[in-house]
Amino acid sequence: MSDAYDFSERIGRVEPSATLAISNLAAEKEAEGADIVDLSVGEPDFDTPENVVEAGKDALDAGHTGYTSSNGVPELKEAIAAKLRGTGIDADADEVIVTPGGKQALYETSQTLIDEGDEVVLLDPAWVSYEAMAKLAGGDLSRVDLAPHGFQLEPALDELAETVSDDTELLVVNSPSNPTGAVFSEAAMEGVRDLAVEHDVAVISDEIYERIVYDAEHVSLASLDGMADRTVTINGFSKAYSMTGWRLGYLHATDEFVGEAGKLHSHSVSCATNFVQRAGIEALENTEAAVEEMRDAFADRRDLLVDLFDEHGVDVDVGDGAFYMMIPVDDDDQAWCEAAIEEAAVACVPGSAFNAPGYARISYAASEERLREAVDRLVSNDLL
Repeated sequence: MSDAYDFSERIGRVEPSATLAISNLAAEKEAEGADIVDLSVGEPDFDTPENVVEAGKDALDAGHTGYTSSNGVPELKEAIAAKLRGTGIDADADEVIVTPGGKQALYETSQTLIDEGDEVVLLDPAWVSYEAMAKLAGGDLSRVDLAPHGFQLEPALDELAETVSDDTELLVVNSPSNPTGAVFSEAAMEGVRDLAVEHDVAVISDEIYERIVYDAEHVSLASLDGMADRTVTINGFSKAYSMTGWRLGYLHATDEFVGEAGKLHSHSVSCATNFVQRAGIEALENTEAAVEEMRDAFADRRDLLVDLFDEHGVDVDVGDGAFYMMIPVDDDDQAWCEAAIEEAAVACVPGSAFNAPGYARISYAASEERLREAVDRLVSNDLL
């Protein structure tokens, strides 16, 4: 039988998500009866706060099941703008697009800004979908490796300055970082600002882990002088509010950008789910205690892992945010991760997926008991 499909060159530029591939493999093994400690998934292990769940139910009962205005319900956009103003961004509700997940906000931004052959600069290790989104839009990638600098940006600013030029169209910054947990300093962000202004570069500031910060201060790029008109701030509800399956995110940028990105938004997803948007208002306005409780638990787990690795002579760079850690493994990190799941029944993501060979990413969005079990299994199978 001949294949009737003539696939686009564009879709051939990208591979499936490596993080989801590992998570799917773990799920398959669990379905077969294996006891897998899954440290691959970037998903909080807490339930969505009950008041947010109730707000969603109330919205359903109230009949909020139809389309909304494409860019989002006014009440949610107002709440998002107020939240952004709290981080120093001069935000107005009309400068917000509410999306079904933060990924959609990133995709719309990439499609709006990147043309064929445009240079996109990534900071490695970089979340897997940044590369894919840039390639789908036709962009060419340049990369700055932060691994030699403990995954921090500030000591790599000279290298960033050598990479960013007048030919650069877009720079992607993610702080706190997935996969490293690094929180970039104010000096680092000011360095980004100086380069962006000098070379007239647009910047994506992915702040999805902004509420999960421990021993550092989060800096929103758009709050810095000179960055308001060149930054697209991306955020969402999945991580801070444990709402991954609700699929709710947003972007903030200038009126002009929102007008252009809104074309793609209206022709692709129409709008984010109505009753989910109503639950999002509740999340922004009435969940501070729940967010703090989750953040404190993540901090305790991070510290536990650092101590456990130290006991076994494994030195790790300790991030100040998110819930990820990069652990040094064999040069062939893919083979190491395969051995980890096949022999130790521990699921991790190869660092190569983030352009960081020689590392594996683990998520500590798991109970302390399971984290101890994971380390014990890796040690007993000579993987640490």
